[in-house]
Amino acid sequence: MDWQNFRLSTRLQFSAQLVEEIYSKIAEIDAVKNTFRLTHTLLPQTIERLTHSVIVTSTGASNRIEGNKLSDDEVETLYKSMRIKSFRTRDEQEVTGYLEVLQTVFENYSDIPITESSILQLHKNMLTFSDKDQRHMGQYKFGSNRVEAKDQNGNAIGVIFDPTPPHLTQKEMQELVAWYGWASEAKFKHPLILIASFIFEYLAIHPFQDGNGRTSRLLVNLMLLQHGYSFASLVSHEKLIEQSKVDYYLALNKTQKSWKSDNEDLSAWLVYLFDIFHEQAVEAQKILESDQFEYLLSEKQMEFWQWAKEQKTFSRKTAVEALGFAPRTVEDITKKLLDMKKLERLGQGRATRYRVVG
Repeated sequence: MDWQNFRLSTRLQFSAQLVEEIYSKIAEIDAVKNTFRLTHTLLPQTIERLTHSVIVTSTGASNRIEGNKLSDDEVETLYKSMRIKSFRTRDEQEVTGYLEVLQTVFENYSDIPITESSILQLHKNMLTFSDKDQRHMGQYKFGSNRVEAKDQNGNAIGVIFDPTPPHLTQKEMQELVAWYGWASEAKFKHPLILIASFIFEYLAIHPFQDGNGRTSRLLVNLMLLQHGYSFASLVSHEKLIEQSKVDYYLALNKTQKSWKSDNEDLSAWLVYLFDIFHEQAVEAQKILESDQFEYLLSEKQMEFWQWAKEQKTFSRKTAVEALGFAPRTVEDITKKLLDMKKLERLGQGRATRYRVVG
């Protein structure tokens, strides 16, 4: 195959204005990427807590985009009890599959190649707990599946586009994966451009009967991490998409109008997705520049700290009464915060009170 002149390559010839816009974003995104690579300033405890948080928020957001109704708190509860595998609703079944696959991506991204079989396996694993998807999980679609925008209740509110018909799906997926492999190896374009182009084509093909949007966002995480964008596991791009869901659908719809034509125009999609990547990088930079001490606290310690910040002064007794913690727990947390110089002691003996420093 002459990949250099293949449709997916020729459509990446951009106007001067678009080149300037996206490459200015790329420069800022790559600056954050390099800062993470070179500084190693984040503590292991910080990375662990942030990654845990992203797994929860990304899972909740990615599924809510498709109409799931679980809150982040409910997703967190499921995450803590995943070994039980007992589900009350379809929403819980779908969320648990995504939780497990996203965790696998974060932990093993270097061992998951971008191949047809890997994508089929990701889809199968993501839907493995979903009763309604047992028939088609891990298999290409068998019927037409229009791409629809959905409201917060999961109801279709408009057609985004009509994707590849079932009989051509495997051929187009094989071509997409092979092109991406060639383009990445040849460094045909900047990795972020290749990722954006791959994801749009994947969504345009819409290879599965259901679960295409969710698998596309898992693939974004996988590809970003494989290309060295380590902050992908620290800041949720799914959450950013959820917050701009209307723009997400508009960008897809506008880009699809010229799909497979002689004048394919990816500009709307590229601008949208690069804004997401840029915002993700900006949030990551803020993490690097922030006081990381809160990430060193356990859940109870964090709850105590948040409460303490709202008090002018407090005693250990008032903390016990307000938070419902055991006296020994309050004593231990207070000592830790004193040692970290986040609290100061006022007075002595039974009259001792504490206040937050600063």
